[in-house]
Amino acid sequence: MLKKVNCWEFKKCGREAGGSNVNELGECPASEEVKAGGIHGGINGGRCCWAVTGTYCKGEVQGSFTQKYTECRNCDFYQHVLKEETKELSFISISEILDKLKE
Repeated sequence: MLKKVNCWEFKKCGREAGGSNVNELGECPASEEVKAGGIHGGINGGRCCWAVTGTYCKGEVQGSFTQKYTECRNCDFYQHVLKEETKELSFISISEILDKLKE
């Protein structure tokens, strides 16, 4: 099985723990969200960043899930995960992800 890529690897943003842009921009909430660890085979929120509040995309901090999800659905990384996970029939529903983040 191939290693599943996290959003910071796919986008090359450098905002993961120890990343090249952490000092300048801070660590991305997706890389810190431990409750999401393992979802879609990712590290922390690295494979469900669209459900994590305050991620940094397109040069600016994004809001809550409801504020950003419409735009996230058009993201090339979201489409990558959807395609990859649907192929394996293991795409976790948005409600399941949000429930896990509330725990």
